[in-house]
Amino acid sequence: MTDRTPPTSVNGTALSLDGVRLTLAGAAGEVNILRGIDLGVERGETVGIVGPSGSGKTSLLMVIAGLERATGGTIEVAGVDLATLDEDGLALFRRDQVGIVFQNFHLVPTMTALENVATPLELAGHRDAFDRAADELRAVGLEARMDHYPAQMSGGEQQRVALARAAAPRPDILLADEPTGNLDGANGAAIMEMLFGLRDRHGATLVLVTHAPELAGRCDRLVRLADGRIETEERRRAAE
Repeated sequence: MTDRTPPTSVNGTALSLDGVRLTLAGAAGEVNILRGIDLGVERGETVGIVGPSGSGKTSLLMVIAGLERATGGTIEVAGVDLATLDEDGLALFRRDQVGIVFQNFHLVPTMTALENVATPLELAGHRDAFDRAADELRAVGLEARMDHYPAQMSGGEQQRVALARAAAPRPDILLADEPTGNLDGANGAAIMEMLFGLRDRHGATLVLVTHAPELAGRCDRLVRLADGRIETEERRRAAE
């Protein structure tokens, strides 16, 4: 089933990409990573980005997050045209609007789980940063590990901390890049449940890159990339 029409929803548009291109310099010349991506995602929708390695999946997440500048086209996320923001503006935008979960957890090794989750909230000026961080760690089952450092935790526990950190600011958009890629089956399944649980609890729009069929199967829509282009879109269920 192929469906190239963005969904219609009373909830409004969470992000919109129009003709997005990404070209990077390589040793042998320019490399076209994204070749004209048109994509609309509605608020509250869950979209899985799938495709072979090298198809541009992670790069697509990076331009949505403003971590990579698109070299063509327009990107609007949560009503913000990313092309109008400088680097400081992009950093503030991510702080306030976007939660990101990476395959590699990117925790600060010298901070406890609680500090890893609370520090971004403190930087954003939240007076209840540690209380909110503690609530999020409890939500992912780490109430007994708040004072532990990353090196004292398993990979699955570290990914739970990363999920709590991404969810704590209550972002409008939650982006996840292979969130179960470094985990065994049991931990991957647990993280999958927690990821969708956090989405449901906070009402965020979820866009995730995955090779895991069971994770992709939970999404409202699958977008398949090939060679930097959208090859197909498959609507699996209506977005709420």
